[in-house]
Parts: sequence; C-alpha cells; structure tokens
Amino acid sequence: MLMQMATLGGALLIAVGAIAGTVLLGMRAKSPLLLGPLIRLQRAVLNPRQLRSAGKLGASASVIRHRGRISGQRYETPVGAVAVGDGFVIALPYGSRANWLQNVLASGSATIVHEGETYQVDRPEVVPMRAVRAVFTVGDQRSFRWFAVDQALRVRRAQPEGAWDGAR
Repeated sequence: MLMQMATLGGALLIAVGAIAGTVLLGMRAKSPLLLGPLIRLQRAVLNPRQLRSAGKLGASASVIRHRGRISGQRYETPVGAVAVGDGFVIALPYGSRANWLQNVLASGSATIVHEGETYQVDRPEVVPMRAVRAVFTVGDQRSFRWFAVDQALRVRRAQPEGAWDGAR
C-alpha cells in the first residue's frame, strides 16, 4: 500500500513538472498552441476574479479600460502597470498579440486605474523590455527572464485639452 502511494505521488510529481515545463517553454516561445488556451483561461476565470480588487489602493494589479477596435465595446483588463515619471509601463508576457493591447494601440488612448486613482493615457508605444526593465521589481525581472518577456507597453498621462506642454 505504501509503495503504491509513493508510486502515485511520484507519477503526480512528474506530471506536474511536465505541465510546468510545457507552460514555461510555450510562454518563452510565445507558442499560439499554448497562448490561445492560456489567454482564454485568463479571460474567463482569472481576470474576473482579479478585477474585484485591481486598481484599488494596495492592489497587485491595475485596470486598463479600453474600447474594442472592431466592436466598440468597452472592456476592462487587469494589468501590472508600474507608474513612471509621466505615465505607466506594462509588461507584455503574452507578446504584442493580446487583444487589449491591440485595442489600445488602435485607439491611441485608454484609461488606467492605479492605486485608487484614474488616469487618461495616450501615446501607447511598445518598447523593448531592456529599455524599461529597471522600473520593475527584482522579482518581476526574474519572472520576465524565465518567461522571455521582451516587450512592454509605455503610455503617457494625457495632457488636458489646451494644456501647454512647454514645447514651441
């Protein structure tokens, strides 16, 4: 009986390791075979749970509000936004194909709810992670290396209409 339980435990451990390895390699390669189901799981199960606290003071995630580029429908997506000088930086673990990112790039603007405050942002730009890596925590940087996250979205706080930006 004890031998059977040890065998079952070992098999379970090997199966979990194989799944973890597959996810790691699939994320690093940005494989559509893995990313498609993973994004659907994220959208259907994880995002709704994370949206309950995202954007609030002390939350681990912010919320980016955007409009569908085809449907025009409003969406809210939890993201890991980091405030920097004149805007925010958001790592792109799924690469540049994420729907929310395509929506923001197409419209040129969005709204970010971060630490309980709401910001209009514009001028979205996909930048290499190496250019913004230092704004992320050491733990985030380690995860980005493991999962080969090599891009980030940079957005800037929108100037109120008619505001002077100092340029002539």
